Amino acid sequence: MLQDIDAVIFDMDGSLVDSMWMWKAIDIEYLGRYGIALPENLQEQIEGMSFSETAHYFKEHFSIPESLEEIMEEWNRMAWDKYMYEVPLKKGIPEFLAGCKNFGIQLGIATSNSRVLVENVVKVHNLRDYFSCIMTGTDVLRGKPNPDIYLAVAEGLGVSPERCLVFEDIVAGILAGKNAGMRVCAVEDEYSVQSRAAKKELADYYIEDFADLF
Repeated sequence: MLQDIDAVIFDMDGSLVDSMWMWKAIDIEYLGRYGIALPENLQEQIEGMSFSETAHYFKEHFSIPESLEEIMEEWNRMAWDKYMYEVPLKKGIPEFLAGCKNFGIQLGIATSNSRVLVENVVKVHNLRDYFSCIMTGTDVLRGKPNPDIYLAVAEGLGVSPERCLVFEDIVAGILAGKNAGMRVCAVEDEYSVQSRAAKKELADYYIEDFADLF
């Protein structure tokens, strides 16, 4: 998998950290404040959207009275403590990151999440020394499945897209990596279990545990 690879780029939620479960809980709580039940297909509708794109969707689709900035600030507040105390790294990540560093493979993060929250995750898990480039959905014009964010991280690392390996847990993210001309490894995650077959078909590789890769 790592043959002819100069850089590994991670999606964050569901790929680097086990956090996808918490966003549904946040959506339920947030919409509940306005007397709105969580639509069954909400996650499908917003999959791959950047943090700001999701806020715009909520404001328009659910007629949220707050500004986009206020919506995102509240989501950051609601997620902060969960990232601090309830969200672990995916199984085998510490060993895999150390292996990449030992082999001289550069590391980057390409997340649809906010800058505040990804920096919080990096700090909580002491990952700063591993990642040379971190990009969020607010750093590019188009969210996943468009390739913008992955191309931006590759440029930031100074690595050609074809020499990059992406780790992603959702279909939109896998497509973003493929559209960027990169190899993609799909990551097992309980949140996206219904998409397992599609993930396996679209990605170049599929793993359940990072610990076995070195």
